[in-house]
Amino acid sequence: MGPDVPLLNDYKQEFFLKRFPQTVLGGPRFKLGYCAPLYIYVNQIILFLVPWVLGGVGTLLFQLGIMKDYCTAALSGGLMFVTALALQMANLYAKQKTVTVERMQIQNTLTDEDEFEFSSCLGSETVKFIIPGKKYIINTVFHSLLAGVLCGLGTWYLLPNRITLLYSNIGGTVMIFVFGWVTICIGAYSLIINTATETATFQALDTYEITALMRPFYIFVFIAVDLAHRFAVNTPILEQTNQILHIVFIFLPFLWAMGILPPLDALFLWGMEQLLEFGLGGSPMSSNPKLLVMFLISAGTAIASYFIPSTLGVILFMTGFGFILSLNLSEIGFAFKHTMIGHLASSKSKTMQRGLRIQFGWREFVFYLTVLAFALIEASLLHQFAGFSSFSKASPQAIASYVLIVLLITMWILREIQRVYLFGVFRNPFYPKDVRTVTVFMEKQRRLMKVGVVRRILLTLVSPFAMIAFLSLDHSLQNLHSVSVCIGFTRIFRMVWQNTENALLDIVVVSVAQMLVFNPDLWWNRSLDTGIRLLLVGILRDRLLQFVSKLQFAVAILLTSWTEKKQRRKSTATLITLNIVFFPILLTFIAISALLSSPLLPLFTLPVFLIGFPRPIRSWPGPVGAAAGVCSDTVYYQQMVPSLAVALQSALAAGSLGLFLPGSHYLCRFQDRLMWMLVLEKGFTYCGVNIKGLELQETSCHAAEAHRVDEIFEMAFEHQEHTKILSPNHHFGHILTPCTVLPVRLYSDARNVLSGIIDCHENLKHLKDDFIKVLVWMLVQYCYKKSKTWESSGNANKSKKGSFPDNQHSGSVERSRPLREEDSFSVDTIEDWTDDSVIFHLEPSGRMKDRKELGQLGITPKVHLSIPGSVETQSQDVPPEMSPEDKLYRAVVLGLPAVDKGKQQEVLPQVEFSCSYSELLSIPEEWRTAPVPSSKVNEMRRRFPEEWYHFILSQLDFFHLKEKPSNLLEDLMKDKALKDLYIHGVLSCCFGLFGLDNTVPAPSHVFRAYTGGIPWSVGLDWLTGKPELFQLALKAFRYTFKLMVDKASLGPVENFKELVNYLEEYENDWYIGLVSDLEWQQAVLQEKPYLFSLGHDPNMGIYTGRVLTLQELLVQVGKLNDEAVRGQWANLSWELLYATNDDEERYSIQAHPVLLRNLTVQAADPPLGYPVYSSELLHLPLF
Repeated sequence: MGPDVPLLNDYKQEFFLKRFPQTVLGGPRFKLGYCAPLYIYVNQIILFLVPWVLGGVGTLLFQLGIMKDYCTAALSGGLMFVTALALQMANLYAKQKTVTVERMQIQNTLTDEDEFEFSSCLGSETVKFIIPGKKYIINTVFHSLLAGVLCGLGTWYLLPNRITLLYSNIGGTVMIFVFGWVTICIGAYSLIINTATETATFQALDTYEITALMRPFYIFVFIAVDLAHRFAVNTPILEQTNQILHIVFIFLPFLWAMGILPPLDALFLWGMEQLLEFGLGGSPMSSNPKLLVMFLISAGTAIASYFIPSTLGVILFMTGFGFILSLNLSEIGFAFKHTMIGHLASSKSKTMQRGLRIQFGWREFVFYLTVLAFALIEASLLHQFAGFSSFSKASPQAIASYVLIVLLITMWILREIQRVYLFGVFRNPFYPKDVRTVTVFMEKQRRLMKVGVVRRILLTLVSPFAMIAFLSLDHSLQNLHSVSVCIGFTRIFRMVWQNTENALLDIVVVSVAQMLVFNPDLWWNRSLDTGIRLLLVGILRDRLLQFVSKLQFAVAILLTSWTEKKQRRKSTATLITLNIVFFPILLTFIAISALLSSPLLPLFTLPVFLIGFPRPIRSWPGPVGAAAGVCSDTVYYQQMVPSLAVALQSALAAGSLGLFLPGSHYLCRFQDRLMWMLVLEKGFTYCGVNIKGLELQETSCHAAEAHRVDEIFEMAFEHQEHTKILSPNHHFGHILTPCTVLPVRLYSDARNVLSGIIDCHENLKHLKDDFIKVLVWMLVQYCYKKSKTWESSGNANKSKKGSFPDNQHSGSVERSRPLREEDSFSVDTIEDWTDDSVIFHLEPSGRMKDRKELGQLGITPKVHLSIPGSVETQSQDVPPEMSPEDKLYRAVVLGLPAVDKGKQQEVLPQVEFSCSYSELLSIPEEWRTAPVPSSKVNEMRRRFPEEWYHFILSQLDFFHLKEKPSNLLEDLMKDKALKDLYIHGVLSCCFGLFGLDNTVPAPSHVFRAYTGGIPWSVGLDWLTGKPELFQLALKAFRYTFKLMVDKASLGPVENFKELVNYLEEYENDWYIGLVSDLEWQQAVLQEKPYLFSLGHDPNMGIYTGRVLTLQELLVQVGKLNDEAVRGQWANLSWELLYATNDDEERYSIQAHPVLLRNLTVQAADPPLGYPVYSSELLHLPLF
């Protein structure tokens, strides 16, 4: 579609213009889209101003000196509580009245869907429209009480005397008083009358009516600061803060409307995450319960350190708990739980435990215990004997600083030389060139793998101990019972293990600053201890990186809105001009967004930038991997993700993927598969990731962006044989930066056109003969495996009363299918009937028993065909006494030649084998009852491949037989009765698939036979009545077709041994079927080495073969701009949850080759995104 596709369609534009004013005002609906009585608007205005009126009464009484300020607040609050409760009771009364007497209204389909019919000013319809009410009774009372508190404290907050004391300006007092009350009215209306839809929406559903509490909560925050100022004495900082917040207070409606202030659920999750990461040294968590538990434990650790009396005890406590909390405690707890179950529970529990994959064992336990012991010993010894000297250029702490600087530079170099681009700009001369195959890549990357091992050792073992040495020697730890020391050092002692690379950078920055600034009177040295310095440096580092990333994202949108022709709209030039003119404001927005750690929201992904509300780093509220659009493509991601996780584990540990933090996004590409990886947690020697799989059926937008991804990766990895040293990255500025390639065990997908093979007359001419050979091999193998089962079960019967396969199979088939499907189709076996016969009686049970007896004696039973359109009875035991209703639908045959009633039933002769062991290879008797002429039987005897049949028998070993004659195979080959059984079985299958003629099958017939979609025939009807035989025949035909393709591609088969090798390979290593088969998906999950499928393109008129090959191949991995992803997801959330713009052809989902807009939307969590696969949290060990 063109770039000027509407941002919102006409219906959504009208909807948005009705919703947005309601959001701004807190809930009043003044734009309805249809004509409503005047009293609807008047009633809403009155209710909107009720808090102001009640608060004005209290304000007037205070200004006149009649009441004290706190009495005024109590009076206004009480009046508001009574009023709010009365309004809610009115809503409940209106609902009950409507339920009791409901007026029938004629719906007009031409009117708007939300149109109401109002009868009077205070009618039930009017009350329900203006005051929708609460879902829960407890909220009715709680929200009313909260509205009273809000009005009372708001009155106290906006008393004119109080505002005048703050500013000493009458004009400012009036402005704050008037617009402040507008803010309170908006908050109260949203709380008690009608909750507005917020632009800042985090959850798709507001189950517990939390949205109504959002605006009052922020009002209470401002009032709380004012109350603290009132009761605190001589606190200039509180006074200044209160003055600023009074001004900001009147702009709260603007902040709410713009969606800058987060909803309460997102606010608390974001706040805990920020405090955990920057205040307590932890890491964001993958789920809300884990975040809450980790936050409470970490906060308790920091508080407990305040009460430890000795400095040595504080250091040991911080070092020990910092290490323990940085471990993957959830996996350790999981392993411990199942270990205890294994020791204490029953054997069933032990069996269940062995099936689980537990990554934490004794080796990891000993490793962690050893590291912890060495860390405690090092910290205690250094602090005890060398920790009292102040920092100087020759002090022990300065020496530790020099070591840390060297470590930082070394690890940074070792990390960068493992990536394909240095800084994402220049080609790395050390990276292997022209990487196409796994063997070549692994050979060229041996040196880099050694570099990765060295870096892993430095990162895991050397750097943490060096940083602990630096911290243990710091003289700030002598100041016990200091809040700043407890917070700062508790954080850094944990961050040393939790996020080693960032902790190393922060300590190096602080130590360099100490070396350069020795002035003790400087604020940095006088007022701050080392822990607080590290905290400030850590926050500054994070916000600075976010600012640079957001700025890069904004510049990319600005430039590509003009340089990409398909993104150039009529308004593009105007928007770019405005951004240039107001560039300082744009920088301010980016800085505020970075400061709040909130996404930079490009409205409709245009160069119109807003500040999104702060939210957790994972961007979505739901649990990880809880939902994904499962389809037939999901199975390919399910198969490859375990192997991909192992490869990612090595790459992350070695540093090939650069600096990864919680919130980092990576894109993996192989053929038509796109994997989106999000880092959710990070700790000591582990990280937690979520991997999503995007759709394989590419739309035009998906294909355009995937093509650009392929171009970027090919330029980086496959076209480097002629490039210069330090050649630039031609796609610099793209949100995707290539990192490396990973060897992953997965399926490669090859599709070939079979023209010249399937339509070749020579190939088709040999198809039937090959089918006979393959079918004979398959029947022999089937009976041979059955004989093994029979022998192992101990049911062998060497007497000649009947063959094992026949007895076992016929019984099972008889129980699983209707009688009609069991019987052979022959004119001779059709039951006779006369004009006097009652044709609608059910078949008597005695006759059914006779049929069973005949079947056991080898006699062909009679067929009872049903009348077309009748319902066939499935029951096998019908009582003799039947009601008239039960006498319907008796089977009958119409339109067939008359049968002599005196003619005797044809009975199949009892098979007499010349070899007693032939019973083991005998096919079921019913498999040779196809209604074929005797001439075809003789013809099949001539065509039957006797030499092939003897060769197959000679390959059997019969090891499962305890006693067998030495000439067993010769006797089997000489048994003509056994050969006749196979001739009849093969003929029955050929009759079902090809009919009785000997013509060469057409390609269309071959395709139908392969897919099991052959047109109905008498032979096919008989064959499908034997499901097991039909499946064997279908499988044999598919093997035959694959053999035909292989012979055409690789040459003819030289001998029987080669043919057997082909068939055994098909049986063991291949799945040959259809992509739509359930067995295809099972074969992929079981990791069959090869899969083959036949397809047909009706538009092109060609037949295609698809081959999946399981092998280790290279998957390309690139790092995405984190802020570009968060910004586009923020716009997606606003556009779908607030503007409800779910148009599949909307502008913001169209292809954008630089921003990868369509792929980013796909990768969002459902219901907003639509990945076809989303993994659970994957814990990757990094040591």
